[in-house]
Formats: sequence, structure tokens, C-alpha cells
Amino acid sequence: MMNRPSANDILKEKQSYYSLVIGVAKRARRIAEEAEESGEVMLDKPVQRAVEQFARGEYVLIEQEDIGKEIE
Repeated sequence: MMNRPSANDILKEKQSYYSLVIGVAKRARRIAEEAEESGEVMLDKPVQRAVEQFARGEYVLIEQEDIGKEIE
């Protein structure tokens, strides 16, 4: 387990905090599903694992160039 990384440590230039929250939530959900399928007993929370994976660079955010420029 690593120290809690801040959002600023994870986000690259011009990436949104909202995208990070969505990315971590999706990854955490998948971690929980994988643990349930395999019968793994998790000692730490799925969100904590997801944040650590993003901080280590195991997963990265990919955003569209025009994100947030148009409101439908």
C-alpha cells in the first residue's frame, strides 16, 4: 500500500478532475467484480486499489480533445 496520492499527482496537464473520478469509479467497480468472481477476500477497498493503480501509471486517462467545449 502506498501513501495516498493526490489528484494533482495523478492528473496530467489539462486533464479534468471529473474524468479522474469517473475513471477511478469504473476501475474500482471492475476490481470489485473480479474479486467477487475469484472469491478473493479484499483487505483494502476497491477505490483505494484503483487510485493506487492510476498513481503508478498502470491505468491512464484518455480524454477527447473537445471534452467540455460544447453543451448539447
